[in-house]
Amino acid sequence: MITRRTLAALALAAGYTILQPFGAASAADQKEVRIGFQKSSTLITLLKANGEIEKRLSALGYTVKWSEFPSGLPLLEALNVGAIDVSADVADTVPVFAQAAGAKLVYVAQETPSPTAQAILVPAKSPLTAVADLKGKKIAVTKAAGSHYLLIAALAKAGLKFKDIEPAYLSPADGRAAFEKGAVDAWVTWDPFVAAAQKQAEVRILSDGTGLASYQRYYLASTKFAAAEPKVIAALFDLLKSTGEWVKAHPADAAKILAPAWGLDSTVVEVANERRSYQVREVAASDLVDQQKIADAFFAEGVLPKAVNAKDAEIWSPTKKASQR
Repeated sequence: MITRRTLAALALAAGYTILQPFGAASAADQKEVRIGFQKSSTLITLLKANGEIEKRLSALGYTVKWSEFPSGLPLLEALNVGAIDVSADVADTVPVFAQAAGAKLVYVAQETPSPTAQAILVPAKSPLTAVADLKGKKIAVTKAAGSHYLLIAALAKAGLKFKDIEPAYLSPADGRAAFEKGAVDAWVTWDPFVAAAQKQAEVRILSDGTGLASYQRYYLASTKFAAAEPKVIAALFDLLKSTGEWVKAHPADAAKILAPAWGLDSTVVEVANERRSYQVREVAASDLVDQQKIADAFFAEGVLPKAVNAKDAEIWSPTKKASQR
């Protein structure tokens, strides 16, 4: 059998040079990076659309496989069972549930707080005028999403417990359908779903996350993958940071790219993006204090199956990042 090494040797002996693109590995040498995302994964959606992730990782010797999920919880469940290697941004609540399930995950980046990017919605003509009015009502909410914590926090501030309402655990698409049909009294969700509902349906915001839920979004990787492929994590971090800066500097251009990918009007996308920070930064140990607060709230309400120590989670450190370039 004639191997590639033999062919290379023969070519060199004959005076020829086998060329490959500078910094790129051959297809046979490339490894696969499996990235999971959801509709609200703005920065990843942009990087997927412009091909920048494939371009950067191809130069490092990797190909990319994409998988879309309806919300954050199934996304991290896929990460936990090894179906994907890297998770696009999920709400701060989701890693808490993943920890409770014993997932071996690493926090690799964070988007700074965007409290107004999620909200409790009611029909414009609903008699409900305050969170306290939700007692005994049926409310659509996506389990483990940031909006789930917003609902718990809002109820607590109004002197209610989670058991005082009837939750309907639905995906964003199913939640909207139930809301529009009048099958639920309220719907708790996040952007771009909030912005779309405001544009396309007659709704009122009963409460957003201001003063209740900071709504930080995290990017994660499996512990095994982050340890084995540090160059990939470093490259992704840099791309996410620069893309976040670009979105805030070019809102109209970003909306034009995202609108067809999301199936929304570009004006709706701009409204949604105004409420998201898109400021990507490294995760600090102090950020896990907020994660602990979320974990304790879910556990106290009997929603989380067991107590979670947020500090047990691993954080990808900037020191490691700098040494891996």
